Amino acid sequence: MIRRREASRAGFDRKLLAPMIVGSILNPVNSSIVAVALVPIGVAFGAPPSETAWLIAALYLATAIGQPLAGRLIDLHGPRRLYLVGAFLTGLAGVIGTLAPNLGVLVVARVVLGFGTCAGYPAAMHLIRGEAERTGKDSPAGVLTAIAIATQTIAVIGPSLGGALIGLGGWRATLALNIPLAALGLVLGALRLPKSTARPGDRAERGLDLPGMALFAVNLVSLLLFLMDPGVDRWYLLVAAVVAGAAFAVRELRTPAPFIDLRLLGGNVPLVLTYVRALLAYVVAYSFLYGCTQWMEEGRGLSAAQAGIAQLPLFGIGILASILAGRRKEVRAKLMIGAAGQVVACALLLALGSGSPFWLLLIVAGVFGVPQGLNNLALQNSVYHQADPERIGSSSGLLRTSGYLGAIIASAAGGAFFSHGADTAGLHHLSWFMLGTAIAFLAVTLADRSLGRIGAARETAGTPA
Repeated sequence: MIRRREASRAGFDRKLLAPMIVGSILNPVNSSIVAVALVPIGVAFGAPPSETAWLIAALYLATAIGQPLAGRLIDLHGPRRLYLVGAFLTGLAGVIGTLAPNLGVLVVARVVLGFGTCAGYPAAMHLIRGEAERTGKDSPAGVLTAIAIATQTIAVIGPSLGGALIGLGGWRATLALNIPLAALGLVLGALRLPKSTARPGDRAERGLDLPGMALFAVNLVSLLLFLMDPGVDRWYLLVAAVVAGAAFAVRELRTPAPFIDLRLLGGNVPLVLTYVRALLAYVVAYSFLYGCTQWMEEGRGLSAAQAGIAQLPLFGIGILASILAGRRKEVRAKLMIGAAGQVVACALLLALGSGSPFWLLLIVAGVFGVPQGLNNLALQNSVYHQADPERIGSSSGLLRTSGYLGAIIASAAGGAFFSHGADTAGLHHLSWFMLGTAIAFLAVTLADRSLGRIGAARETAGTPA
């Protein structure tokens, strides 16, 4: 019996894997499954792409704000309560969305869903770091790889799953899926998550910076609302974003217990560059996921189910790339190959047209699978090793926030380039935008010398590279 307990203490607690994976996939599945549902929803409510784009923006607006907040609360109080609250809100959003009588209520459901899916990923990263400290060993690379593979698998398989659900029960089935997923999360969270893994500290250190959170929210909401519909007549949103951002910076630099420690972040340039790469990578990935999928249905004339099938190579190649690269902690090679893959894939989009054969769509999706698999894994590993262990939850939340900013930019770009419908001309304009973003990702990766240190030498548990 004693030997069994010692063995348990010596290794990662495998019973945590199931709730970690379920919590981590809630947001990716809802991010990707809507890609094939946008057109049917638009038809059902008589809404153009510029309006259905709010279904994407609503989710990311809520999660961009909620991820760092949930991460900070998890750092302070442990993951269990936040995880369970998030699962409940996810189920509630599923009910609201399934019964939504109009597009406005559906947007509300997506906002609730965004806040509900905030806790899963920061909770997983917090638990991984906590296990490293408990065992005195760095968590096995396989655990981080499992989370990365699960999230990208569900993100990529989402369109195919969405197409199948729409074929079986219409677009409302894509919202109803959240009800059983939330129930599973509630059961696993209640049975397997520790009641508290919060680190001890005085009340000042454990206090919540509510003014900082409010200013952060105003800054993001103003900025993202402008990005969703940029125009000279909406200048006041940019002013609000700048003012709130300046006030937020002043607040965070002066308060003893900041929501986001800008002093610590400012001194960690490699982590900041990781966030920049995440934003750029998500702009490319979600421009393809949302934009190309809409074009397949409108410009190429595929059904929702066929468009989902056309994305399957993205799933298969992405998973294979993650499995092959997941055993190694080094991230520089992964990012370099992923960056080159993005450039090639975006260039291939320029060859597509309304008469393109189906096999060519499969090839393009397969090429996109390489950066999909490598970049997500490398970015996640980078944050794990670069972040302050005391703020791993909020740091991983900011990684997702950076990605969501990229996803919202992608959504706004799709709405702008497809303002008159998802035709081939709009796809090519979007492709040039994606290509420029992919080149920027490559440039940032080439310039970041710190990447060579991640995984190059063994790191002690709890010590960022």
